[in-house]
Amino acid sequence: MPEFFFSPELADFLPPARRGRPVVCAVAPHQSIKHAIEALGIPHTEIGPVAVNGEKRPISGRLAPNDRVEVFPRQPAALSEDQPPRFIADAHLGRLARYLRFAGIDTAWKNAWDDAELVAIAGREGRIALTCDRALLMHRALTAGCYLHSRQPTTQLAEVARRYSLALCGPQPSRCLECNAVPLPVAKAEVAAELLPRTLAAFDQFWRCPGCRRTYWRGSHWQRMQATLAVVDRARVPISSSSAT
Repeated sequence: MPEFFFSPELADFLPPARRGRPVVCAVAPHQSIKHAIEALGIPHTEIGPVAVNGEKRPISGRLAPNDRVEVFPRQPAALSEDQPPRFIADAHLGRLARYLRFAGIDTAWKNAWDDAELVAIAGREGRIALTCDRALLMHRALTAGCYLHSRQPTTQLAEVARRYSLALCGPQPSRCLECNAVPLPVAKAEVAAELLPRTLAAFDQFWRCPGCRRTYWRGSHWQRMQATLAVVDRARVPISSSSAT
């Protein structure tokens, strides 16, 4: 039977009894390397280079009974400043999507999408799927995805920032937290009728989303979100979710 050796970065996908040691398992003649690895719990979106008996092989290839298979994690494709990553978050990641949008990162999200819709949008728009659902990442039509190990939004944000080298406090403008469009500056007089008197008295700069027409200003909510992003951007390590807004 083929013997699989997994890099430490992929160990968390394996059952505890199989971590830190070679995995020996039967592989049917018709199974590809991809199917054999996914049967062990590792989505193909997380699989990088694969070496069989020391030689690089595509994951669409087949295995012989005595093959030695080394599996390495996928590394993000090189992205330029002119082509930053675009994401699509699954239904359970609404708070993460809001943090990414606040950081100015193009992130599609709707809690009404099912897996098939999400995969179709990801393929059509060239988006990277963010999810804690391994089954979603094993969808055969999905080409780019990121499994999030944490269930805490700020820690998830740190995971995504590390993996894709995101500048969370960069020069890019924030996006609408509700619809992902980029809000535009708007005159105070144009939004005065929809705001509370104390807001009008305290602030002079306002932005309006061209998509959903929501109005923004840099109040206490903006300050808390900005502070949270600054902590994650500096440390790129898991932090407590108590600072989430």
